[in-house]
Amino acid sequence: MLILELYIFVLAGFVGFMVITRVPPLLHTPLMSATNAISGISLVGSMVAAGSHRSSVATLLGFVAVVCATTNVVGGFLITDRMLKMFKRDEPKPKSSTEPT
Repeated sequence: MLILELYIFVLAGFVGFMVITRVPPLLHTPLMSATNAISGISLVGSMVAAGSHRSSVATLLGFVAVVCATTNVVGGFLITDRMLKMFKRDEPKPKSSTEPT
């Protein structure tokens, strides 16, 4: 059973990599926004798992999941912000009266 789960994990990682690398830059920002929303849901789930107090292992794994999900959400928002800055137009500098024309 472990071999089958490992096979599915590797296959899902490969398919995910192939899908993400084929996304055109124009669609990258909306895709990242959707991914951030999904990561936010996983963050809430990991906080529930960390706070369940079922066992010390579950609490530790929940804490690790909270750290990973938080890193994913923050990194996603930083990347999305950087992508949006690429599409901003530069505002023209106002001419000052001291510059020669």
